[in-house]
Amino acid sequence: MSLAIGIVGLPNVGKSTLFNALTKKGVPAENYPFCTIDPSVGIVAVPDPRLEKLSVFSQSAKTIPAAVEFVDIAGLVKGAAQGEGLGNQFLAHIREVDAIAQVVRVFEDKSVIHVANRVDPLDDITVINFELALADLETVKKRRAGIMKDVKRADKEALVEEGILVRLEKALGAGQPARELAFHPEEKTVIKSLHLLTMKPILYVLNISSASENVAHDFEKQLGAPMVEIDPIFETNLDQLIKVSYELLGLMTFFTTGADETRAWTVPKGAIAPEAGAAINGDFRERFIRAEVINWQTLLNSGSYAVAREKGLLRTEGRDYVVKDGDVIEFKI
Repeated sequence: MSLAIGIVGLPNVGKSTLFNALTKKGVPAENYPFCTIDPSVGIVAVPDPRLEKLSVFSQSAKTIPAAVEFVDIAGLVKGAAQGEGLGNQFLAHIREVDAIAQVVRVFEDKSVIHVANRVDPLDDITVINFELALADLETVKKRRAGIMKDVKRADKEALVEEGILVRLEKALGAGQPARELAFHPEEKTVIKSLHLLTMKPILYVLNISSASENVAHDFEKQLGAPMVEIDPIFETNLDQLIKVSYELLGLMTFFTTGADETRAWTVPKGAIAPEAGAAINGDFRERFIRAEVINWQTLLNSGSYAVAREKGLLRTEGRDYVVKDGDVIEFKI
């Protein structure tokens, strides 16, 4: 399971430099053959010291990390929602990713021209978020127009949907992202069908660069979203960015380990055992019988599977078991 983070931002903020730095941390192509489909897509290993320790413990021949996909998306300019610059391409590519990493220029460097001829991180953030909101506003208006016949004949579902769309239209028109609104679970089903850009989780990647003072903390509280400071030239904090991106997608890791390989598997937080098994092999979902589970650190502390089993530390779990981050699992089918 590898979900995609789109790297977005204005031109000349360091998006491609960051992407190139991240892809140096890519995973072997034989493990993820789809990683070379597009030069602007990179599959990046998620740093996890637990994996290496388990591999040493099992004396594994192979060690395979969890991965997250980063997509380098064309730079946005003001007016993108109306098709300015590469706006249409930019917006279409964002629709295809699962979350957004918005790169924001904090560094001062006269040799790198800013599109607005001044460095103003908060204004840059406002420009991009407003363009995404305008694009979503157009989507909402089109959908609302499409259900008007049903609304006029007082169709119950259409009336409920229109109420949701009216709320969205008001918020988006004011530049407020849809993710900041509160919705009931049944309303979220309607919203999901709209594929709104501003519903995607977001993190801000503040490019402080070696040429600037670290001023990012001055507006950290104003962002209202996860934030990571990076210097892509010197590749600082890249591991932190990868980890935060992984968490932003709502993912967690469980492990399988043995002499052949130790591997980190990715599942959504809250996944139950059969769903975790399906990450390994789709047949495991239906054929699942039980799983032997132990925390990775508990296994290492035991010294061996045999000792862990003797001490009763290796648990047998059924179909309803909610997998925990850091579990080492052997599935029985």
